[in-house]
Amino acid sequence: MNRSNIILIMTDQQRFDTIQAWDNDHMITPNMDRLASQGTSFRQAYCPGATCVASRAATFTGMYAHNTGAYSFFNWSEHETWVHDLSNHGYFCANIGKMHIMPTHDQGGFDERIIVENPTTVEQWNGGPDDDWGQFLKINGYERPNHRHRSDPDWNTKFQGVAWDLPEEMHSDVFIGKSAVAWVNSYRGEKPFFLQVGFTGPHEPWDPLPRHLELYKDKQMPPPVTMPNDLDNKPPQHATHKHFHSQVDHESRIDLSQATDADIEHMRRHYYAKITTVDEQLGYVLDALEESGHLDNSLIIFCSDHGEMLGDHTLSYKWLMYDPIVHVPMIIKSSSQTSGKQDIHELVSLMDIGPTILEAAGIEKPSYLEGQSLLPYLQSGDIKDREFVICEDNYLIMLRTKTHKLVYYIGQDESEFYDLEADPNEFNNLWADDSYQESREAHVRMLLDFLASSNYFTHGYKRSRDKSYQTRWHGDGDTTLHGPSAFI
Repeated sequence: MNRSNIILIMTDQQRFDTIQAWDNDHMITPNMDRLASQGTSFRQAYCPGATCVASRAATFTGMYAHNTGAYSFFNWSEHETWVHDLSNHGYFCANIGKMHIMPTHDQGGFDERIIVENPTTVEQWNGGPDDDWGQFLKINGYERPNHRHRSDPDWNTKFQGVAWDLPEEMHSDVFIGKSAVAWVNSYRGEKPFFLQVGFTGPHEPWDPLPRHLELYKDKQMPPPVTMPNDLDNKPPQHATHKHFHSQVDHESRIDLSQATDADIEHMRRHYYAKITTVDEQLGYVLDALEESGHLDNSLIIFCSDHGEMLGDHTLSYKWLMYDPIVHVPMIIKSSSQTSGKQDIHELVSLMDIGPTILEAAGIEKPSYLEGQSLLPYLQSGDIKDREFVICEDNYLIMLRTKTHKLVYYIGQDESEFYDLEADPNEFNNLWADDSYQESREAHVRMLLDFLASSNYFTHGYKRSRDKSYQTRWHGDGDTTLHGPSAFI
């Protein structure tokens, strides 16, 4: 069997509306556009966690946080991943760049790792020695750019928009791109490979290469989505979120309550330019794969782990469940694709990446994986469209259909409910609106059914890490497997 090489390229904190080919004229993304012109764009893809670690833990284990305990920034490397399945079935598995495995230096199923964490990560976060990019900086006589919020008296007025001021080759995303190109050009193994390339951008600080920032100098920036008293009908966590990062002793410090329209435009310009910095490196990786012949039999998946508020609703960063956070870009290109370039507008999830990759590799899907393969979309086959997508993080659980969004706040009376057809920007929280009571309660029941089913159908993994197991089902005495993906 001639098995596909598999390449997963993941950015960090990239919004869904940042690819020019996806009708976003303010963007400069020729290489993301290149993928979109050749593959399948999943225009309604959503992440399973609203922070880096939670989303990646769910994506790579194939299970939601309520089944692994991997909420927010908790350790998760003790869990099985579908990377282990690939390695155990004859794939050589390499990670270059950001994976956010916790603890950082664990292997996570990979045979080889070149580790890069957040650009402003400190050793306490790494849980050990500095990562490979940090070592690279030291070898070249530079220090990791930590604690500029202490050393730069103007830091709070820059709103994370700080162009890169060291030589280009020292930038973390340039280091990742060059490392990935070198790996592709040097791979001589007989095994098919799985290569995960994890760019750190556009995660803050938004530090593009200066020449990329210059490209956006005269571009009109799309304004933030907001309205007066935007957070008044939202749970109190929203207002807390707005001010929390104005107080932290970390380079992520930001206070948008002090930002003018010009400050927001400055912030957005730097964020978009950093995506262009990442896009350039993506192009070099795609060129290397093509020139080496590795694309002749391959599956490429491009996505981001979650999005970014970027001033929408007067907020920055992530942690909540607005669409700018949970709606992410995803494009899949396969050498065996029969459908040609296409846009898919059905709901899909990063949870579908594992089942998609395992099917492409010819490996049986473990019973506990909570997604479904997306290959039928590429091969004009039948697929069961999702009724909803799920995202979990800390005390929040989101259930989003095409028309409504429920955000359930664990342990409190107040939550969120939106009619997305009437209110696509999520301004009007209908949780306490009596006219929506029936619809709201129907979505709460839908969430309860999902959580109960998901908890039940992962019992084999939680009990003894079983890969395959039978689950008793009601009605006719059937004890064959019914996995959790049947309910989404």
